[in-house]
Amino acid sequence: MSRIELKAVRKDFGNLGVINGVDLDILDGGFTVFVGPSGCGKSTLLRLIAGLEDLTSGQVLIDGRDVTELGPAQRELAMVFQSYALYPHMSVRNNIGFPLKMAKQPEDMIEAKVRKAAETLNLTAYLDRRPGQLSGGQRQRVAIGRAIVREPKAFLFDEPLSNLDAALRVQMRLEIMQLHKSLGATMVYVTHDQVEAMTMADRIVVLNQGRIEQVGSPLELYDHPKTLFVAGFIGSPKMNFISGSVAARYGAATIGIRPEHIQLGASDGGFTGTIRIAEHLGSDTFIHAESPELGSITVRATGNIEASPGTALALGFEASRVHRFDAQGVALK
Repeated sequence: MSRIELKAVRKDFGNLGVINGVDLDILDGGFTVFVGPSGCGKSTLLRLIAGLEDLTSGQVLIDGRDVTELGPAQRELAMVFQSYALYPHMSVRNNIGFPLKMAKQPEDMIEAKVRKAAETLNLTAYLDRRPGQLSGGQRQRVAIGRAIVREPKAFLFDEPLSNLDAALRVQMRLEIMQLHKSLGATMVYVTHDQVEAMTMADRIVVLNQGRIEQVGSPLELYDHPKTLFVAGFIGSPKMNFISGSVAARYGAATIGIRPEHIQLGASDGGFTGTIRIAEHLGSDTFIHAESPELGSITVRATGNIEASPGTALALGFEASRVHRFDAQGVALK
């Protein structure tokens, strides 16, 4: 387990600032997730930690040691990529043990570490197979096993589940969370999927245009977003934003209300709407409506409810769940 510190980290590509002065403390043994839209700098920041990119300025420290000028191998970190990057001609056993073989460790030690990693990842039955004989999820587990045997100071994951289908993503998400629990290792995980971030992280780092918008636990970001950007990025379906006279009633330039915090049939809410379309998911119904006071708005209702296009709605807000923002998009107290 290790603590990773970023101090005024900056990365420029020519005249383009990709990472713009990031300060961050990644906790020892924690599961930290970098999240944000495409192009926000999250993968670049991970590569700067790994030593795969050179900093323009700033420092990277691991356990208090400045590693800014050290190469990837000297930082003792393990990175798992979106692509599995396995050797197709090698068995699972040899793929997992390859870093140890390159380090010229004894064969008996390599075998012991490979077996331990395979047991942790439920790969024991597949050790003699080649990657082409495995599913996508199994191949990603082999890539993770190759990282485990190195006994790194921290694990860095760069969108490792992006190539998997929805069911496998859920399964692998649970497996990585269990791995973190069993190893107690420091993990830094990059994703554009805020659902992954919310379900996996101890701490989420929300990035926007190379800067940190907010750092906090999943529920801190959900309940107390500090900016319009964070409020709109965290939560699914995304938060509704309303400006104009309705926001002025609340003393704000813009207000936000999550779809799950809008009450249907609340006649005292003072708002009306008409259903445009409804998405029936079984456990929930997402209602997309048009309101003369609110504009386009999404409501999340529990269960499978009757919701036909053209049906009139009465809408109410949970007052304590209304988020207020000033003209600069900063949350008001």
